[in-house]
Amino acid sequence: MKEFVVYTAMRLALFLASFGVVVGVMALAFDGRYNLFWAVILAFLVSGIASYFILNRQREAFAQRVESRASRASAAFEQRKAREDQD
Repeated sequence: MKEFVVYTAMRLALFLASFGVVVGVMALAFDGRYNLFWAVILAFLVSGIASYFILNRQREAFAQRVESRASRASAAFEQRKAREDQD
């Protein structure tokens, strides 16, 4: 669970930082005006691409945690299924 919270918080922080940069650049380029819709779209794109490279370690830790939980759940299911077959 910790890995999920860390990864999600870092993704959110990266999006907010990207949004701030995009709004700042748009405001400088267009005389202090910016389109909120396009700022959000560009921030999503920038943060998505940046998170692929920047948050790789956190994403891997989260994926390992999910895989270990899934394998434990699968093993427990198989164990219950085998016990049921014996009865």
